[in-house]
Amino acid sequence: MPATVAIVVPALILAGSGGRLGWDLPFPWNVLIVALGCASIAVGLALVVWTISLFVRVGRGTLAPWDPTQRLVAQGPYRRVRNPMISGVGAILLGEVLIAGSPWLALWFAIFAALNAVYIPLLEEPGLRERFGTDYAAYADAVPRWLPRLRA
Repeated sequence: MPATVAIVVPALILAGSGGRLGWDLPFPWNVLIVALGCASIAVGLALVVWTISLFVRVGRGTLAPWDPTQRLVAQGPYRRVRNPMISGVGAILLGEVLIAGSPWLALWFAIFAALNAVYIPLLEEPGLRERFGTDYAAYADAVPRWLPRLRA
C-alpha cells in the first residue's frame, strides 16, 4: 500500500502531466527546494521502513488486512505519534512535490492527507479499539494521532 501511494500514483501523475524540477525557481532556490525534497523523502522512507519492521518484529503481523498485527505496537516512533507510517508516506509525497514541482502531485498529497484524516478516526481506530481493548484506549489517550509529542 505505501508503495502504491508514494510511487505508483505519483509516477502516473507525472507521466500524464509532467513537472518542473525545483518548481522552475532560479538558482540557488531550485537546488534548495530539491535538496529539501530529497531530505523529506529520506526521512519518510526511513520512517516507513522502521514502522513496517516494528509491525513484523513487535506486532507479529503485517500491513495486510489478512495478516494484521497480533500485538499492539507502541515502541519506536509509535511512542510519540499514533500514525508514524502515514507521516512517513506523507513526507515522501511532500518530497516528491518539492522535487517535481507539480501542482497535480500537490493535489495528490492533499487528497492523501484528507482521506487519512477521515479514514483513520472513523474506520481504523474503532477496529483497533475492538482488537486491543483497553490497551489501545490507554495508548490513544496518551499518544497524539497526528502531531508527535516531544517526549515519549
